[in-house]
Amino acid sequence: MTPEPHRHWGGLHVLCDDDPRWKRDPVEQALAACAGGAAVVQLRAKHATDRTALAWGEAIRAATREAGVRFVVNDRFDLALALEADGVHLGQHDLPPARIPASARARLAIGRSTHTPEQVAAAAGEPVDYVAYGPVFASGSKVPEYAPRGVAALAAAATRAAPRPLIAIGGVDRASVAALRRAGAAGFAVIAALAAADDPEAAARALVAAWSAAAAPEAG
Repeated sequence: MTPEPHRHWGGLHVLCDDDPRWKRDPVEQALAACAGGAAVVQLRAKHATDRTALAWGEAIRAATREAGVRFVVNDRFDLALALEADGVHLGQHDLPPARIPASARARLAIGRSTHTPEQVAAAAGEPVDYVAYGPVFASGSKVPEYAPRGVAALAAAATRAAPRPLIAIGGVDRASVAALRRAGAAGFAVIAALAAADDPEAAARALVAAWSAAAAPEAG
């Protein structure tokens, strides 16, 4: 699948995570994300059985369709196909994008996680639609395999990934999104910023508003 314009994958990506630390399950997180203006909702089921992940995914697919939000499944292209998702997101330890059957790639957009300049360069040569890069900042939602990269490294990654949109991830909060946008990120992804929030819908709205405000000076 050829890369799509930034507008299709830009903005707020919410990773709806099934870590038992969170007060809400992935479906509740997804509903809040959709109501709060997220552009993309991703199901990230690392602990659940396939049957539970399928049930969550069916509910999230229905909610995202109603809200006009893109739906992505983490890791599993087979589950993404079963759920009629818009895309699948692949990490560095997952199946390489080129090994996904062409029939599946025709139905699914593909996102790719990267953490180093070499991985970004490799992703730019793969059949992917957007590239995620991080952790930009220290993250409290995942055990870090890589040290925080910082905004300067994010800017370099955005250049390397072009024309594919770059999505920043890792420790992102409302105060940091303007810097990410100035660095060239097309969008940003969060887990804890919603999953740990007392009011996840309000948290999503605040993140979306901060992202929109960061573009305002350029509009004139």
